[in-house]
Amino acid sequence: MSILEATLACIALVVIDLVARAWRIQWIVQGLGHRIGFWDSFVLNAFGDAACALTPLRIGGEPARLAGMLRSRVPATAAFVAISLELLAAWPVILVVGGWLVWRFAPSWWSMAGPRLAGAAADAWPWVLVVALVSAVLWWYARKVTSPARLVGRPVRRAMVYWRRMPRWPLVASLPLSFLNLATRVAILPVLASTVPQPPEIGPLVLGSFALLYSQLVLPTPSGAGAVELGFLGGAAGDLGSRAGWLLLAWRFYTNGVGVILGIGLAAHAYGWPALRRLARRWSDPH
Repeated sequence: MSILEATLACIALVVIDLVARAWRIQWIVQGLGHRIGFWDSFVLNAFGDAACALTPLRIGGEPARLAGMLRSRVPATAAFVAISLELLAAWPVILVVGGWLVWRFAPSWWSMAGPRLAGAAADAWPWVLVVALVSAVLWWYARKVTSPARLVGRPVRRAMVYWRRMPRWPLVASLPLSFLNLATRVAILPVLASTVPQPPEIGPLVLGSFALLYSQLVLPTPSGAGAVELGFLGGAAGDLGSRAGWLLLAWRFYTNGVGVILGIGLAAHAYGWPALRRLARRWSDPH
């Protein structure tokens, strides 16, 4: 695949992902009995993407999306329930697909990536140590920061009222949309890798892409910074040759950079740059 073809394919994958996730949260909110437009759903997801990518342990994502829903006049309790239901629909898809990939491709992935990762860790042990120390500090820091989402009232009875009243079709429809979200994001790295003269085998490459993406959900640094780069360049996605550094930059742009640019740009348009600077100072000081 040429670089131009890969670029167009990656742009298409990003657009499909953004549209699918906007529909998913829109349908869930509508199922709870509240109106929210597609554009508002798109914007609140962009807020969340930027906040997730820029904060340790993704702690800014939920408050940012809640702020987006409140801006769209969705009641706080309904907004919290909507995000909870979205997670309820997404996690089974992640676990099932991840489990199948591990079952199907783990042996071949390890034979491809294991020796390279072990060698890279041995050669770059000072960086591995630095990443581990920074991760430990950020775990400690994140525990001190109280998520603004916890300040939102969450009366259990009212949440259960929303649950009982909600039709099941939004949750059912969320399952294929969650799969589409996962598939498009995981496909970006194989598409980029197809531009190298001898791309890695597709099965282990897909598993490596999945691992690099979804490890960011548990790594404490923003977007898994440091650990993900070490894994990528160390061979978690196979031998990408001399273009590995450029492919890493491109992959980071499509999987994280686009969300950060959209989220910050839309937030600045909605709230203004002074408000964003105040928010950044607030997050940087847990006291």
